[in-house]
Amino acid sequence: MNSNIELDSIRLNFSPNDLLLLNLALALIMYGVALDLRFSDFKYLFKNPKGFFLGVFSQFLLLPFLTWVLIWIIAPPPSVALGMFLVASCPGGNVSNFLSNLAGGNTALSVSLTGFSSSISIITTPLNFALWAGLYPPTANLLREISLDYGEVFTTVALILGVPLILGILTRQYAPQLATKASKILKPLSILIFSAFVVIAFLGNLDLFLQFISLIFLWVLLHNLVALGAGFFTGKIFKMPLADVKSLTIETGIQNSGLGLVLIFTYFDGLGGMAIITAWWGIWHLISGMGIASLWKKVK
Repeated sequence: MNSNIELDSIRLNFSPNDLLLLNLALALIMYGVALDLRFSDFKYLFKNPKGFFLGVFSQFLLLPFLTWVLIWIIAPPPSVALGMFLVASCPGGNVSNFLSNLAGGNTALSVSLTGFSSSISIITTPLNFALWAGLYPPTANLLREISLDYGEVFTTVALILGVPLILGILTRQYAPQLATKASKILKPLSILIFSAFVVIAFLGNLDLFLQFISLIFLWVLLHNLVALGAGFFTGKIFKMPLADVKSLTIETGIQNSGLGLVLIFTYFDGLGGMAIITAWWGIWHLISGMGIASLWKKVK
């Protein structure tokens, strides 16, 4: 119980310069992802509506609901529950396309869903977060104390994801050669910058992470399994081809936790349990995603 109380009260060390770097890194990552997108990728979704609707259902409806159920079962501290709701409300992570391709999944479906989910996250992330966190009394009480301005959250998500997404697609559309060259540089560079940022953040708060890692690891493990399972069983139940099942699983299990961290340090003052759970998600889903993709690439 004391650990729960401490998690709800601690604040992570994080300077305004760190936050600016994180914002720029995420915008750069999103721009790099969008350089591989074309307007025709969005047409693919409408030509293949079953995979599209199942992807939207799994990521934006099923995952937040199952997160709510999991939180009722494990009853983590309110700040941790708030972080889990936020992660579940974020769009797919930027490495999902790479992992889907590595796993032998439907890369076109993965790329299209990433573009679509990032586009509509301007609306779905704040709405899903407000809805599900509001349906769990401990987090609802915490949100009332914080007095979150959802209008500002909409604006932040739009600036970090929406603007770079549009600019990247326009670059691909009207300067394809530049987009190809820039993509080869920006994608590894932006991921390297973001990884360095996460490592620095961990080192700056190492004592806190070591103190709570045993609890955090278990919560993130369970939550990530729920996310991966949501995509997998959605594809299986609706009898999708194996390649589509792989992509749905990875798209639902890889979340843009970097966006979650930006929102936490911008609007929640680095709330301890919320920030730690989200930061560890950002590391663990890469480990689990690489593991699953490596195993799945041998399965045709």
